[in-house]
Amino acid sequence: MIYIKRKEHFCAAHKLWNNKWDAATNKRIFGKCSNENYHGHNFELEVTVRGEINPDTGFVMNLFDLKQIVREHVIDVVDHKNLNLDIDFMAGKQPTAEIIAYEFWQILAPKVAEYGAELHKIQLAETHNNIIEYYGE
Repeated sequence: MIYIKRKEHFCAAHKLWNNKWDAATNKRIFGKCSNENYHGHNFELEVTVRGEINPDTGFVMNLFDLKQIVREHVIDVVDHKNLNLDIDFMAGKQPTAEIIAYEFWQILAPKVAEYGAELHKIQLAETHNNIIEYYGE
């Protein structure tokens, strides 16, 4: 089994807020992420794909194809957007890094499978120190 990885980045705004709670509870749970006017991150995304090497191409999956899939279906959709307001697949969901990574998986896994490979991991860094990994489990 061989693993290949594509790295991308995007900038997006979001706000963590639970309408069932008052402002003080939201502030206590979400801190500055509950800013009423939103806040932004420079997200780092890593998409890891696995599979066997195709004897005809020498690839698990053509990295150019992986780049195109990630950019078209994720990066171009979320870059410089408000995740709470602008992104259909995030409608009604709390835009935590965990949920964002999960949604990216839902989008990318079937696209990668069309190329005979398997999505192995989504890694999403909200900051240099806060990193989410999702393996589709």
